[in-house]
Amino acid sequence: MVREFEDHCWKDIVNPEILKIYEHYRRDVFVGARPALLAIDLYNLVYRGGDRPPYEISEEFPSTCGEYAWAAIEPTKRLFSASRSAGLPVFYTTAETGPGRVLATNRQVGLADDSDDYGIFEAFAPMDSDTLVVKERASAFYGTPLVAYLTKLGIDSLIVCGESTSGCVRASTVDGYSNGYHMTVVEECVYDRSELSHKVNLFDLHHKYADVMGIDEVTAHLQTLAEHQSAAPDKNE
Repeated sequence: MVREFEDHCWKDIVNPEILKIYEHYRRDVFVGARPALLAIDLYNLVYRGGDRPPYEISEEFPSTCGEYAWAAIEPTKRLFSASRSAGLPVFYTTAETGPGRVLATNRQVGLADDSDDYGIFEAFAPMDSDTLVVKERASAFYGTPLVAYLTKLGIDSLIVCGESTSGCVRASTVDGYSNGYHMTVVEECVYDRSELSHKVNLFDLHHKYADVMGIDEVTAHLQTLAEHQSAAPDKNE
């Protein structure tokens, strides 16, 4: 069942006056016809320190999203499973780690030392058929061959998960929209280091650049897509 347009996590911080300003953005939301899954920065650094509030562990683990990253694991696993069952191409992003690299934001932290810091978290380990996009800036599109990959596969839309909502997810979603892709952001599968940043940025993305949808809505669409594909006649027969 499709949610009401404003039935999302930001309801407790957005008042009726603000909603009135944004009435002109109301529309039907959907997942595109030929989607791919774009998993933003699901690397090990984000999960360091475990399932705890980020403010308690940020001094030791400044890149962690703590409890917010851990809360998103199960819905994100559901999203991966549904995407693979529907035959979606899967793209991951991670950070460049070589000497002379530039940083994605102005956050004043040292470069990661552990060679596994930017490896993909084991719960979402890539398959051989997946594509890993290495980036230096916040956007998955900036300075990468992502558009070339998507064009080759005939992709017209992206389903986005990962982190952080206010940073690399936002930058990638805005750039994806600017490049002509229909963008769907899965609410339970993106997260940040603070609830405020998460909610405000999801609200803004939903109204301007993307359709923010719940995991149940998206997986239901992907299940239907998988059923249609399995029912289609084999072209080789």
